[in-house]
Amino acid sequence: MPNTVIEAAATLAAGRTTSTALVEEALARIADPAGEGSRAFMVVHHEAARATASAMDTLRKAGRAPSPYAGIPISVKDLYDEAGITSRSGSVVLKGSAPAKLDAPTVQRLRRAGFVVLGRTNMVEFAFSGLGVNPHYGTPKSPWDRATGRLPGGSSSGAGVAVADGMGFVGLGTDTGGSCRIPAALCGVVGWKPTARRVPITGILPLSPSLDSAGPLARSVADCALIDGFMAGEETPTPPAPPPMQSLTFGLPRGTYLTDGMDGHVAAAFEKALRKLALAGARIVEVDLPELTEIPQVTAAGGFPASEALAWHRRLIAEKADGYDPRILKRIRRGEGMSAADYVDLVNARARIIASVAPRTAPFDALICPTCPLIPPAIAEVEDEKEYNRINMLLLRNTSVGNFLDRCSISLPCNAPGEAPVGLMLTGAHGADQHLFAVSAAVEAVLAA
Repeated sequence: MPNTVIEAAATLAAGRTTSTALVEEALARIADPAGEGSRAFMVVHHEAARATASAMDTLRKAGRAPSPYAGIPISVKDLYDEAGITSRSGSVVLKGSAPAKLDAPTVQRLRRAGFVVLGRTNMVEFAFSGLGVNPHYGTPKSPWDRATGRLPGGSSSGAGVAVADGMGFVGLGTDTGGSCRIPAALCGVVGWKPTARRVPITGILPLSPSLDSAGPLARSVADCALIDGFMAGEETPTPPAPPPMQSLTFGLPRGTYLTDGMDGHVAAAFEKALRKLALAGARIVEVDLPELTEIPQVTAAGGFPASEALAWHRRLIAEKADGYDPRILKRIRRGEGMSAADYVDLVNARARIIASVAPRTAPFDALICPTCPLIPPAIAEVEDEKEYNRINMLLLRNTSVGNFLDRCSISLPCNAPGEAPVGLMLTGAHGADQHLFAVSAAVEAVLAA
């Protein structure tokens, strides 16, 4: 079976497989009782997926396929609107809510290109944690060390596990503080966060509209670029052309803010990746970004997620507080301690920090750092609330910088085969999404060599 969207498209075009075969293979993996499908998926669209695959096969035979990628199976996170489906957002408190009348624009665009939606993937309740734990519907395990049972990362936990396990080629996720990149790092796949507002978040249940972005998890940079292009409304997205490594300069943030608490496996894999990039001709230059240490200070009261989530949830909490995961409810309720003046101060502080960081990073093609300072922790570790909070903040620390600074960012696997998954994160300038895709493709090639 092909491994990537691009490989699948070539195989379909050559007549060596069919959409029906690709979909049936994915559905079989989801249904495998020895696998993680029952925890990775909230809903599986068995009949609709099969019918769509059959239709795409018929169109392809007639030379009428809507795009080269028609018939390729994907999944969507359980907070994207799908017509006729209730978005539960990984919670039980939205059961019985009215189903969506329309697909989210991002889902519409992918369907229009002929992609087959297999179903809806599990997630952290209301997307408010980086761990991937869901007490209501189960926690899918990271592909690494399943005997122990390790965290998949969140909040797009099901998407990360589904992509890693071949349950579809792509999983649509969302990223408010790292929710595409953290599961990508902990599951050994690629996760993309676009510049916010480049991809519409209409029809996606919000966490923090100031920070929310929608992006794919996939098994290659090129696949993420293609799916992102369709999600952003491009008619014919194309894979990025990687520039010569000798032409690239990466900024390595100086200091310990992004490395405190780093696991030895992560440190070793990251250092090895830096050496490979340098040997391939890249320039890696240390850069001072003292503004990074200001971010936890200005968000200490709860930041945008707590205040904006509370605005959406407060009426629901008044009626159904007992139905929430208590750890998620506690995080939302932090917004109760923020005043309107606190929120205005936060908006102003963010604008000031963004403006201060921009000239410092302008000389670089991307900033480079580990995606997460930890390999996947054991699920049992976070049963203790203190450890839950400590590990959650560690996993979110590095990735949340890109959201706060309103930049594009990507996580690529950088561990050796058979080792614990480690993500390498590249963060580009605001709006430099296409350039970052090209840079990331070049990095991916070097790391794979």
